[in-house]
Amino acid sequence: MTAPSTPPSAAPASGWTLWLDRRVLTVLFLGFASGLPYFLLFSTLSAWLTEVHVSRTAIGLFAMVRSPFTFKPLWAPLIDRLPLPLLTRALGQRRGWALVTQAALMLALLAMASSDPAANLYWLAMATIATSFASASQDIVLDALRVELLPDTLQAPGAGAYLVGYRLGMIVAGAGALYLSTLVPWSTVYVIMAALVVVGMVAVLLAPEPTRPPAPPRQRFDVWVQDAVVAPFTRFATRRGWLAILVFVAIYKLGDVYVNVMATNFFLSDGYTKVEIAAVTKMLGMACAIAGAIAGGTVAGRTGAVRGLFLCGTFMIITNLMYAVLATQPHSVTLLGLVVGLEFFAGGMSAAAFTAFLSRLCDTGFTATQYALLSSLATLPLDILSGGTGWLADQLNSWPLYFTISAGLGIPGLVLLAWLARRADIHHRPAEEEAVAGQDGPRPVPA
Repeated sequence: MTAPSTPPSAAPASGWTLWLDRRVLTVLFLGFASGLPYFLLFSTLSAWLTEVHVSRTAIGLFAMVRSPFTFKPLWAPLIDRLPLPLLTRALGQRRGWALVTQAALMLALLAMASSDPAANLYWLAMATIATSFASASQDIVLDALRVELLPDTLQAPGAGAYLVGYRLGMIVAGAGALYLSTLVPWSTVYVIMAALVVVGMVAVLLAPEPTRPPAPPRQRFDVWVQDAVVAPFTRFATRRGWLAILVFVAIYKLGDVYVNVMATNFFLSDGYTKVEIAAVTKMLGMACAIAGAIAGGTVAGRTGAVRGLFLCGTFMIITNLMYAVLATQPHSVTLLGLVVGLEFFAGGMSAAAFTAFLSRLCDTGFTATQYALLSSLATLPLDILSGGTGWLADQLNSWPLYFTISAGLGIPGLVLLAWLARRADIHHRPAEEEAVAGQDGPRPVPA
């Protein structure tokens, strides 16, 4: 099976110098803003709750705050089309909504900081839900801003820069917050994290408002709903091969998910200590993932999004298969570091190429809604299917066989991508020619 070809018109002129483009650097800081809340809602919050002796049952229930990230396509049409009084006129649709969601995120984090989970867990739970909703909403608008801000030639390095920033935000909110908690109270830690939201606000203010199609005149409510809610989906469905595209988005990372879900269980059962696992997966792994995002953005920029995605996906399957080799070898921290480092590097490459690919699928004017839908489709089916990982591992009772099968689960996605490259409309971002320079005014509102 050969890598799918990319039409000459879709292959951007590229190089490492593209990373120095001001728009790409802006996207780096937007990624930081998007990644900052993640650990504050999950592992860092779990550490805080554990320290104040909250029950494990209650801590487990806090995992439900992930729900807004799953269901964000439901309110994405509002962010796409509903203008904000004053802000939309002054800053534009994207930047106005970005500042509103970031202000809401900052206030929600301050509400978490003001809570005392030992005395009133309910208040912290409400503040956490608000933080999750604000963070998911920020993701909707920042994804749209990134996609619309960058031309096709910068989508791949922009995706890599966004992921690098996202990882850096996770490091600050994860390891950084845990370190701060040894020096100051947890409430102060969350105040500091809330202050760091300003980084994203500054990036939004420095970014130009993307050009968008001109807004039609004021509409009746039913017409507005048709235009804002229904049209993004019907427009996507006019693409050649649209259903196969959705299937590909849903299954592309299936093999990688099956490897990652059971990796820690495998490491422990194979005799590796928690210290060894932490050093390799948290420190080395994160560094390799960042390097991989840079490499993936560069590769996809040089070869084109489709070919780059195929190459990165192939590399990801190979590194996943290395876990099967690791399972047949005696205890070796060096080999563990090599396998995990390469797998995280390949995962970073693949994530950057995949993000660039999703970005090219979005119509100008419907970016927020379509990208929210595609990103949710890329995670929700995998969350469901990953529930069978433990059962499969138990039934096989063989780590080499389990990881071989897991790596093989990535092959159907590559086969489908090769078919899409020849049969479907995936090489160009649609409706780009409809963007009109300087049109950043308000979108239509229901009459």
